[in-house]
Amino acid sequence: MIEGLLIGLQTVLSIKNFVMVIGGCLIGTFIGMLPGLGPMSIIAIMIPIAVSLGDPATALILLAGVYYGAIFGGSTSSILINAPGVASTVATSFDGYPLTRQGKAGKALTVAAIASFTGGTIGAILLLLFAPALASVALLFHSSEYFALMVVGLSAIAAFAGSGQVFKAVLMTVVGLMLATIGEGALFNMPRFTMGIMDLQTGIGFITLAMAMFAIPETIFLILDPARSGKAGDRKSDISNLRITKDEAKLIAPAIGRQSIQGFIIGVMPGAGATIASFLGYAVERNIATREQRNEFGKGSLKGLAAPESANNAACTGSFVPLLTLGIPGSGTTAILLGALIALNVSPGPRLMTDQPEIFWSVIISMYIGNIVLLILNLPLIPYIAKVLTVPRTFLIPFILFFTLMGAYIGQNNSTELLILVGMGVIATILRFASYPLAPLLIGFILGPMLEDNFSRATQLYDGISFVWERPLTTALLVIAVLLIAFPAIFSRIKREK
Repeated sequence: MIEGLLIGLQTVLSIKNFVMVIGGCLIGTFIGMLPGLGPMSIIAIMIPIAVSLGDPATALILLAGVYYGAIFGGSTSSILINAPGVASTVATSFDGYPLTRQGKAGKALTVAAIASFTGGTIGAILLLLFAPALASVALLFHSSEYFALMVVGLSAIAAFAGSGQVFKAVLMTVVGLMLATIGEGALFNMPRFTMGIMDLQTGIGFITLAMAMFAIPETIFLILDPARSGKAGDRKSDISNLRITKDEAKLIAPAIGRQSIQGFIIGVMPGAGATIASFLGYAVERNIATREQRNEFGKGSLKGLAAPESANNAACTGSFVPLLTLGIPGSGTTAILLGALIALNVSPGPRLMTDQPEIFWSVIISMYIGNIVLLILNLPLIPYIAKVLTVPRTFLIPFILFFTLMGAYIGQNNSTELLILVGMGVIATILRFASYPLAPLLIGFILGPMLEDNFSRATQLYDGISFVWERPLTTALLVIAVLLIAFPAIFSRIKREK
């Protein structure tokens, strides 16, 4: 391993590759800040440039830098304007945007940057130490285990429901699952619930729904309440207040540590990815918090912001384990990276570490260096980034609407998405007035296709649902899901009796 590390350091610290690390991080960060333009889009665009570089190690360092740069910067639009353009930063908006509304945008961006850096760093260290061993663990997960993991993710919806809102949260989750069934199904390659509209054959785009659930209602509220944009903190002292007190550091440090490790483990599982890691990270921290801290979640909790940010960055690093050691993409983005590796005549798998150590180790080293670069680049820019909040309301509303509409259109390249965006945005605004939580709807929509795909594969392999009791790991995960659903109900019943 020491020999491999030295080879990786020598490769990364060459002038050309070091410039690629910085360039990739810069490109990824600024693309990530724009709602609607996620890492998948920019990496797909960057592949021809990377291939033209010739050296596989240099190309992969550039693409990896763009990848975690985009995840690192993706929290900015979620925190400042409540417009998450990437699935893995949806959970960031739950407490990031309320902090902005309290005039703590600078502090929220600082916490997000530190949590992202720590999550990525811990993920890189764990990748360095345990990549070969974790590859064999990842092989234990089959379709039935992934189905059970999705059920665990759905069972965490109680964490996103306020007091007395569990029924509403479950209802919104069911609606999200229903919306996820629009388009071609997993079992039959036939369009469902498309009403004869060809543009719906591939389903509703995630970016469209995310913008409709968060950005459009926020824009409408800005129009209805002129003072709303002024409440977000237009004073320079608020924007420049980036310091975190000792008490705040003590509060978020355990959450960052726990979720960095949990996020990395989830990222190692092919198909799980940063989105599930961020949702589960948020849910776990809320469930284990004290009663006072739990009441702050969704209203501007620093723990609620730090947990998903550290989890999704650690998961991004973890997703490189199955990609490099098994040749299995863990997410849509790593699937594109796999295509880039094949285009570069690199065969990822168990022999990559021994046959081409300069590629394997240089990617791992570049992740750690990239995280340092991202922290150095982002912290000084926070006061300037946060100044978007000082933009007058007459300019801020068209700005949000422009990027919202552009992100929805780019996601699917058809005008039907714009009609869906506006229609769902109006419905989401009405639901917010009726105090329905919108996060569970998005969780159901994101996890629905993966749940259906893995369930259909498992039932085909086992000719029924016998996998539920025949595979111990699946059974254990489903038991955890039942406990996650039952625990809040039992806890509230005991509280009522007392």
